[in-house]
Amino acid sequence: MAQRQFQTEVSKLLHLIIHSLYSNREIFLRELVSNASDALDKLKYLTVADENYKAIAFDPRIDLSFNKEAKTLTVSDNGIGMNEQELIESLGTIARSGTRSFLEKLTADAKKDSNLIGQFGVGFYSAFMVAGTIEVISRKAGEDAAWKWTSDGKEGYDIESASRDTQGTTVTLYLTDEGAEYANRWSIEDIIKRYSNHVAFPIYLTYDEKEYDDKGKEKGSVTKTDRINSGTALWRRAKAELKHEDYVEFFKQLGHDDDEPLFYIHTKAEGTLEYTTLFYVPKKAPFDVFHVDYKPGVKLYVKRVFITDDDKELMPTWLRFVRGVIDSEDLPLNVSREILQQNKVLVNIKNASVKKLLAEFKSIAENDKEKWGVFIQEYNRLLKEGLYQDWGSRDALLDLVRFKSTAAEGWTSFADYVSRMKSDQKYIYYITGDNEKTLRSSPLLEAYTAKGIEVLIMDDEIDDIVIPAIGRYAKKTDDATSEWEIKAVNRAGADEELGEKGDKEAEKAIQPVIEKLKKALGDKVKDVKLSRRLHDSPSCIVADESDPTMQMAQMLKAMGRTDMPEIKPILEVNGDHPIVAALKTCGDEAYFEDVAIVLLDQALLVEGIKLKDSADFVKRLNKLLSK
Repeated sequence: MAQRQFQTEVSKLLHLIIHSLYSNREIFLRELVSNASDALDKLKYLTVADENYKAIAFDPRIDLSFNKEAKTLTVSDNGIGMNEQELIESLGTIARSGTRSFLEKLTADAKKDSNLIGQFGVGFYSAFMVAGTIEVISRKAGEDAAWKWTSDGKEGYDIESASRDTQGTTVTLYLTDEGAEYANRWSIEDIIKRYSNHVAFPIYLTYDEKEYDDKGKEKGSVTKTDRINSGTALWRRAKAELKHEDYVEFFKQLGHDDDEPLFYIHTKAEGTLEYTTLFYVPKKAPFDVFHVDYKPGVKLYVKRVFITDDDKELMPTWLRFVRGVIDSEDLPLNVSREILQQNKVLVNIKNASVKKLLAEFKSIAENDKEKWGVFIQEYNRLLKEGLYQDWGSRDALLDLVRFKSTAAEGWTSFADYVSRMKSDQKYIYYITGDNEKTLRSSPLLEAYTAKGIEVLIMDDEIDDIVIPAIGRYAKKTDDATSEWEIKAVNRAGADEELGEKGDKEAEKAIQPVIEKLKKALGDKVKDVKLSRRLHDSPSCIVADESDPTMQMAQMLKAMGRTDMPEIKPILEVNGDHPIVAALKTCGDEAYFEDVAIVLLDQALLVEGIKLKDSADFVKRLNKLLSK
């Protein structure tokens, strides 16, 4: 029996768990019970959906026992089990990016870090917080061979053949002195009732209870086995008989989260379709919500039989932060996971669930500003994804997304903006970029500020993609529907609606300067124009109507778009500014070129765009200062 080495990242993780995360050690039992429940779920599904497994006698249960003197704790199930290869893959390596992400997400706060364990799919390893050695004996359903996996959580693990009467897995923890407190009936019962009371399978605890004679003298002990969880599918119970604490407890077990949910929605539908849904919105966005390989948060059941928790089609991708359960009465139990996407019943449930969630979001937005503020802080970007992806939900989402504004503190909506518009204003204006502070000080806002026109500040990197695709915002009243075009102020032509009328003679006088600037800047710019929007600043950049903005071009390149042509800005100059006005009489071509390039570079810097050659900018600026 040769010892096998852990994957490098597993070794790092084990070291971290064993030496650092002691503040919330009892979650190890929650994780082991959760793993046992998953194994039972998988076998239950196979016994009703796969002919090869229907002959298996399946009486699902999870058994806990302990030995105080030997300092052991055992968790056993009769679920799907694992064969030799699966033990290696499940306990010796991490196939997903979970471990690396876990290590990157650590906060140095032991309590917070220990709470991350279940969320990152590395729950089994949490048992090393209390155990010096762990032994796992498992037998795969439908196979005769059993295998034993043993490790001290340091360098590696051993695997050898073993024996087990039935399919399933038994995990035995050889507790450390610090972990010995969990070889105790009351500790175990307390943990199970707090974390795992609503696990859908019965959990039994076997223990020895002392017996006493009539005079109170101990005469021996008797072994007892008690069920210690309610074991009901909470989502199937009537809302009237459930307390807030019940929902919270189930959320913590479902999402491996020690925080309360931000809110939850429990729905039972009867009629053409019969189904139950229970959805939670966490207070904090899941760690992998912006990862390509994010793990879906909604489990699908059919008549309380678990089908899958790994189907990204159960909810639209923009709702991937939602956690919960869908339980259908109308889907066949042997429904193939591959054809779920095309199943009309599930499509109808999905559509109805989205409408229900949107209605709840709207209600909270209107009636609980504090809770909505927390929601927007965590999920605003995902709502914007929905605007781009989910055409059917667009109108509802347009009233839910929030932005910063030049006219209001905190978050504001399109409806708020419209309510504050000037009576003669025709457009909703916005500015995009990657930094709120930079955008608020942009020269592009000067004319709008002078005229008291509100501009929405959009500093999320996806705004440049999402907002142009929307085009218009409509608001319905009892009498009619009003619509407003949404315009970017950092686009050429956006200033035409400002009503600024320049001095024709002054414009004519500055035109030679404009032509000389075009020549000096050459192919660095697409064009140079006299600005109507600048009041205090000498210059600014805008994008041509047909081009992506400079910020969008940078984002696309960062995403790996190598086929992007170079985007050249349009430079606008303020003819009334002393720097520009002085160029009318400048006869020094080298000096003129330095000024022209500095006007362009500082306009780029003000918009938060990185210069191609910052050393050249400093050199030219120093030359100008020296004169």
